[in-house]
Amino acid sequence: MADTHVLFVEDDDVIREATQLALERDGFEVTAVPDGLTGLEKFRAHQPDIALLDVMVPGLDGVSLCRRIRDESTVPVIMLSARADSIDVVLGLEAGADDYVTKPFDGAVLVARIRAVLRRFGHASGPGGASAADDAQLEGGVLTFGDLEVDTEGMEVRKGGRSVALTPTEMRLLLEFSAAPGTVLSRDRLLERVWDYGWGGDTRVVDVHVQRLRGKIGQDRIETVRGFGYKLRG
Repeated sequence: MADTHVLFVEDDDVIREATQLALERDGFEVTAVPDGLTGLEKFRAHQPDIALLDVMVPGLDGVSLCRRIRDESTVPVIMLSARADSIDVVLGLEAGADDYVTKPFDGAVLVARIRAVLRRFGHASGPGGASAADDAQLEGGVLTFGDLEVDTEGMEVRKGGRSVALTPTEMRLLLEFSAAPGTVLSRDRLLERVWDYGWGGDTRVVDVHVQRLRGKIGQDRIETVRGFGYKLRG
């Protein structure tokens, strides 16, 4: 974990310094900056392993910064918000964030969420249940659903013969659906399998990622089963 580089963008001096110290005690290398424009500059200069972005920072707000990062990279992003406000959460996730944490947060919880995201992206090792993504990589092969092809060995997706660019989180989500086409997967199961949550999480994370995935592979490919979850149409 000592080689894991975190970009932390937070304008509150006390929170920024305290969180940086806490993360460094856990072995992370941290670049902490007070505004979004500096954050973008440091991101491009250092190519960190993960970015923690506060929603409300000067210069370039966290949501806009997340969009800029996502235009250039699939590096994992966690948004930090002072409120569990639906607008803040959804805007951050729609901008391409992989998860969010509400302030004030416990340092141990933040570290756990960072490690969970990094495990999904292959940057860190740690305990956790096997997922369909792991199984699919072991089995290999290309799964076909109409005009959608999922190469579980090459980790590539094609729609109508054209390559589809997915973030690692979107890819893991699609692999979960692809491993059980026609089977309804609950939001809680997806939170556990894709986001590595061993505890209850906010299902809005799932809903927004499903919407983003639909936008890339086809709106009708993933069906909503009201009151239960989602399923992939074969």
